[in-house]
Amino acid sequence: MMKNKVIVVGGGMVGAATAVKLAKQGCQVRVIEHRVINPETVLASTRVDIRVSAINRFSEHLLDELGAMPILKAHRHAPYQQLEAFERSGDNLLFDCHDINTTHLGHLIENNLIQASIWQQFAEHNIEVIEITQPLSKIEETDQYVTLHYGEQQFSADLVVAADGGQSLLRKKAGIGVTGWQYGQHCMGVLIKLDAPQQVKTWQQFKPSGPVAFLPMQAPYANLICYHDAKQLKQWQQLSAVELKQQILKHFPPLAGDFDVIDHAVFPLARQHANSYSHGRIVLVGDAAHTINPLAGQGVNLGFQDVVALAKILHNCNDVGAKIQLKHYEQTRRKANLLMMSMMDACYFGFSNQVAPLKWARSQFLKMANDSGFLKNQLLKYAISGQLN
Repeated sequence: MMKNKVIVVGGGMVGAATAVKLAKQGCQVRVIEHRVINPETVLASTRVDIRVSAINRFSEHLLDELGAMPILKAHRHAPYQQLEAFERSGDNLLFDCHDINTTHLGHLIENNLIQASIWQQFAEHNIEVIEITQPLSKIEETDQYVTLHYGEQQFSADLVVAADGGQSLLRKKAGIGVTGWQYGQHCMGVLIKLDAPQQVKTWQQFKPSGPVAFLPMQAPYANLICYHDAKQLKQWQQLSAVELKQQILKHFPPLAGDFDVIDHAVFPLARQHANSYSHGRIVLVGDAAHTINPLAGQGVNLGFQDVVALAKILHNCNDVGAKIQLKHYEQTRRKANLLMMSMMDACYFGFSNQVAPLKWARSQFLKMANDSGFLKNQLLKYAISGQLN
């Protein structure tokens, strides 16, 4: 008799994708979420979410398989064809989809739309959503199952998936520690309405004060990203839309047209990696397992790669919570996640340093990388697919 009852704690993008993926493989899935959404209402809303993700081609294929991508393409989405990184004019590294014979590199899509498009699949796969407002109070584990206690309520399953974010209470209650640090900067995201045609290039400039980036959403909207010290961004957060626009004009390269500031938010930067991806019949995915510097927008893509790896290992298993399988999942994902985390840190710290010899080396690196042809295209294929081949 198959043991395939699964509880997913956390119904965000990665948690929802885990639920649908495992349900499609025959598991009986429940999602525990403290903030239940109505996907139809979210998808019908004209309010634009300031939180946006750069979905690469790997993630796009997963969302297509789950039935979410067709829904997203019927709503707000923005495929991008070019990705550029530069420090100053003339020292740029430009990736173009046409160099690897593809139509686009990925999509920029609002986080709430991605979540809602996946939630729309729940009914088809008999996924039960349980709204819990109380915190997790206790975990009971046996060789056969794991039970979560929320006050007087109890829920048991053969496998529990922690998809409850970087501050995962489930991870903490399971006794899984983390290693990591806070970066010396915060990040501000600014939603703008841009008076320009649809943009197809996302870019990032490295500056002494920290990187700035442009993420083209579906016209007329775009998202601006600015790294700076916490004190400076706290001051900017208090500015009016008109005053904040003036700061953007000072700190950003020229945009494609005039713009209005619609919304903005500030959040701290942190790197965090779980010491283990599983404990007993509990397994971690997404930010519960790893949080990464958002420099290249790879966080949710790593989470979706976790989902695919876990589902592949659990496919047709008689006991989806068996320890040997969960350890196999960790072996599969830990090195890949650590590699991407280290690459983002190398870029962040390398380009944040203003020592003259290092500035010269960066300039030469960008020029050499841009002219490298085959090597550049292999790097691009890895960035959009998550695969080292």
